[in-house]
Amino acid sequence: MDRTERFYRIQRLLRGGRVITIDTFLGDLEVSRATFKRDMEYLRSRMQVPIVWDRDAGGYRLEADDTDELPGLWFSAAEAHALLTMHHLLEQLDPGMLDPHLSPLSARLEKLLGSRGHAVDEVRRRIRVLHAARRRVDLSQFEALAQGLLERRRLAIRHFNRATGESHAREVSPQRLVFYRDNWYLDAWCHLRLGLRSFAVDAIESAVLLETRADTVDEASLERELSSGYGIFSGGDVRWATLRFTPARARWVAAEEWHPAQRSRVEADGSYHLELPFSDPRELVMDILKHGAEVEVIAPDDLRARVAAELAEALARYEAGPPGN
Repeated sequence: MDRTERFYRIQRLLRGGRVITIDTFLGDLEVSRATFKRDMEYLRSRMQVPIVWDRDAGGYRLEADDTDELPGLWFSAAEAHALLTMHHLLEQLDPGMLDPHLSPLSARLEKLLGSRGHAVDEVRRRIRVLHAARRRVDLSQFEALAQGLLERRRLAIRHFNRATGESHAREVSPQRLVFYRDNWYLDAWCHLRLGLRSFAVDAIESAVLLETRADTVDEASLERELSSGYGIFSGGDVRWATLRFTPARARWVAAEEWHPAQRSRVEADGSYHLELPFSDPRELVMDILKHGAEVEVIAPDDLRARVAAELAEALARYEAGPPGN
């Protein structure tokens, strides 16, 4: 445990006006008494944290009763991202029936963001969370989906298929809502196809709540069908793709997680060898293509052929010149 992490642990122990004994600190921090003394001295003298020794209680506490955060410390990357994302999402909501409930939450988020000795306006100005390719969702449709999901009722939806340009009516049993790559998806059992499907919420043109009780798919089946492959697309037939990135691109890709079950290694020449599971190749193909000539599909052959065909079609379009020329 490094020093910064110890400071966070000390903060958590002291939060809420509690008195903490030295033995409790030593057991939790797993450090020597001398190291603990140095940490406390640093917090008190350098960071001006109002930690005092309470002789009567036999431990340390925060002197200010209303102090619930240690000044000078800031959030971890995950905490900062979560707080700023929640605050940003709340700002995007139109005023409605939830406003009385969400306003206190928004105020609390602002208090948290400004609780480490930094003005909240300065935090928001200096640290940005950018959302890419986010598509707008109809609030009324989202409310119907959420109600059906939580009340375990079926939904009659009309879904626009962007691949074909056609709309289709489906009766579905909603299983869960998923926020993925800045967009919402509904995982549901489709009673027409008799299988699990993921529907982009922004492509649901209408959603009507039915009285029929929704069928429930167990969590293990959901994970096996919808989460074992790559990305948002479902499929139980999972295969493995093998990709090789150039040494130049490996400096970036080697630090990325494409899938929790991925296998990877760096070759002797500096290239990066990545293996990952997929079922439906559509999203994987898009992510491969964005790396252009810096990546090569090694296997399977049909995935390699599909990426090669996409690249050949793109090349042909460029060689033909702009439209109208």
